[in-house]
Amino acid sequence: MDIRQLRYFTAIAEEKQITRAAKRLHIAQPPLSQQLKSLEDELGILLFERKARSLELTEAGEVLYQKAKHLLEKVEEAVLEVKEVGDGLKGVLSIGSVKTCFSYIPERLLYFRENYPLVTFRLKEGDSSLLADYVRSREVELAIVRLPLDMEDFSCLPLPTDQFVAVLPESWSVPSALQTKQLSDMPLMLLHRTNGVGLYELVVNKLKEHQLEPNIICDCPDAAMLLSLVRSGLGVALLPKSTLPSFSMQGLKMVPLEDCLIESESAVIWLKDRYLSKKAQRFIETFQSIELAADGR
Repeated sequence: MDIRQLRYFTAIAEEKQITRAAKRLHIAQPPLSQQLKSLEDELGILLFERKARSLELTEAGEVLYQKAKHLLEKVEEAVLEVKEVGDGLKGVLSIGSVKTCFSYIPERLLYFRENYPLVTFRLKEGDSSLLADYVRSREVELAIVRLPLDMEDFSCLPLPTDQFVAVLPESWSVPSALQTKQLSDMPLMLLHRTNGVGLYELVVNKLKEHQLEPNIICDCPDAAMLLSLVRSGLGVALLPKSTLPSFSMQGLKMVPLEDCLIESESAVIWLKDRYLSKKAQRFIETFQSIELAADGR
């Protein structure tokens, strides 16, 4: 058994067909079938159940798949680490971000373009639960997420606490700051997370602490959609303040909450006990270096 056979085996396991796996690996189908047969002969056990249109892992095949996937990830990390020693910073850095934290991204990408021009970026968005899965599966190397989140698998860098504000249609007549009791008369729209506890629960629980039963007319996982609905005059969105620089505020106005402090926490997360590329390390460091540069201006 060698690394090449394990790569072939994992491709077949994930594609569930020899034909699709061969196309993914850019090799002909017959030699791939032969490599699988050779591996099964060497181990003396069937790794797949042959069904009409697909191959399904046997119990032994599932064990080998999990071990092989882990081993191949370690090999890829070792190759990357060795290359980075000699080559410096270059290649693709994959980053995930919730939309409400996207305002952290542009300045850091500009910083990289000025300081590490050989680094390119692949961005993915989603809610915090989805991004955590992306980090676990190595689809992204790090992600900017909203808390709370199960942190058992992750190391993290906490980011500054973010206060919620009300976003209203520009045409509405309201004071320069809103009190909690005024929200009871307004149709509210909130962000929700597709999985787990998120900003929706945070806002609702905080308002109930103020003996307010909120009139929630819409919840949505997309801040852009909520702002579009506000712009149409449908209601008021309660959002973390740092969300807003990423979107046009035309037709909208932001109003602070005077007597109700609703705060959101966010963080950069990456996998524990796994090699972190130099690119990712430098990106995490920008959360300090860029702030220091701003303090010096």
